[in-house]
Amino acid sequence: MTGLRSRLITVWLIATLPPLGLTLWLGHALLQKSLRQAPVAELERTAGLLEATARRLYQNEREALRREVAAGRVEAEKLDFAFRASWPQDAQEFLRSDADELIELGGVRGGELRMFVRKPDGVWMYRRGLGVELDTVRREYSVARERVEEARGRSGFSAAFVLLTALPWLAALAVLIWAVRRMSRPVQDLTAALQQVGSGDLTARVDGYGPGDLGDAQRAFNAMAEELESSREKLVYLTRIESWQALARKMAHEVKNSLTPIRLTVEEIAARNGSADAKFQKQAAQIIVEEVGSLERRVRAFSELAAEPPVELSIVDAHQLIEERIALLRALHTGVEWSVSLEPRGGWVRADEDLLRAVFTNLLKNAVEASGARGEVRVTSWVDDGRLSVEVNDSGPGLSEGARATLFEPSISFKPGGMGIGLSIARKSALLCGGDIVEAGGKLPGACFRVELEEVHAGAPIDR
Repeated sequence: MTGLRSRLITVWLIATLPPLGLTLWLGHALLQKSLRQAPVAELERTAGLLEATARRLYQNEREALRREVAAGRVEAEKLDFAFRASWPQDAQEFLRSDADELIELGGVRGGELRMFVRKPDGVWMYRRGLGVELDTVRREYSVARERVEEARGRSGFSAAFVLLTALPWLAALAVLIWAVRRMSRPVQDLTAALQQVGSGDLTARVDGYGPGDLGDAQRAFNAMAEELESSREKLVYLTRIESWQALARKMAHEVKNSLTPIRLTVEEIAARNGSADAKFQKQAAQIIVEEVGSLERRVRAFSELAAEPPVELSIVDAHQLIEERIALLRALHTGVEWSVSLEPRGGWVRADEDLLRAVFTNLLKNAVEASGARGEVRVTSWVDDGRLSVEVNDSGPGLSEGARATLFEPSISFKPGGMGIGLSIARKSALLCGGDIVEAGGKLPGACFRVELEEVHAGAPIDR
């Protein structure tokens, strides 16, 4: 599944990266052109040259002014202290300073150099025209630098453009990764559960269902796993019953071999009752006969467990069989109260009629005996999802935890005189009919058993 996720993401990247790269390249080129990056660079170089030229001109003119002043070729102007308030700003600053000499730009827009010299008789000013308005050059240079800085700031638009263009793509990639993981997780869970089942763990289930067909596959898997687990439990039970059957057949054969001579001998003793000890012999013979009869009943019960008659499936009215058994038990146990609620749409099932009759006989007889002379037996049936369920619930003492653990095991009986194989035979018969018997929780305090069978319509064909 990790490989599938990687392939999906790789396909998406291959499909989207070339268009994204082309978009970024074209957008960047157009943005560069619109911002005119080349003229801005030329303007920056020109501004630099202009600044260097103006600086050198200023320095040269300063030196030339000094030389001319020293040579006396420049006319001097003495500043009158009486009119100090009307002096130029730079002259007033020079007067306030301690310097002996000051050269500053002056004139209209910096078109001349002014040199102020402090002498014993006052402050003298010398002028020299530059032929260039340096203040104008300085202002134009400042404007050019501002334009260059603005252009550089706008050059960051390229990075912003790339980032803004890539952000939706990155967001889509994140959404894709999240969606692929979300979509692949149910498949991963299903694969892991299939591996568990393949290794023999039939309790594996998928928690939660995905959308659409994937959810249907998960539900089908859970249903399949439940069916496999139920089938395995039934198979294990039938295998265990077969072991008991083999033991029962062997015991029945050996007991029968012993019963036959015992019965013949006892009957002979009873026939010779003319002796003096005839009364004792008759009593002894009666006891022996009763014990032999008990052994015969036991052997018959084990023979029934061991017997494997052919199963003949047909469409059987389960409700009719139930009503027949209840009518018989009503007559024999008149003090028992019956509460019968059967599915009104009918109880047609696919089963072997003789086996199903024996199943209902066993469950109803056990319920009557457990409920006591004045007890209550409740019989309910309903149809759900193609299955007919019949519950038999009694008001008896119920089942202990030990009884529940070995409920359907042969030779385990929890009532006086019981053989302990009735429920085993009943469940085996239900399984052979394609159903099952399970313990359930009823409304009455006693035991409750549910028979589950395949519900069909009357006259439906039988698949053999």
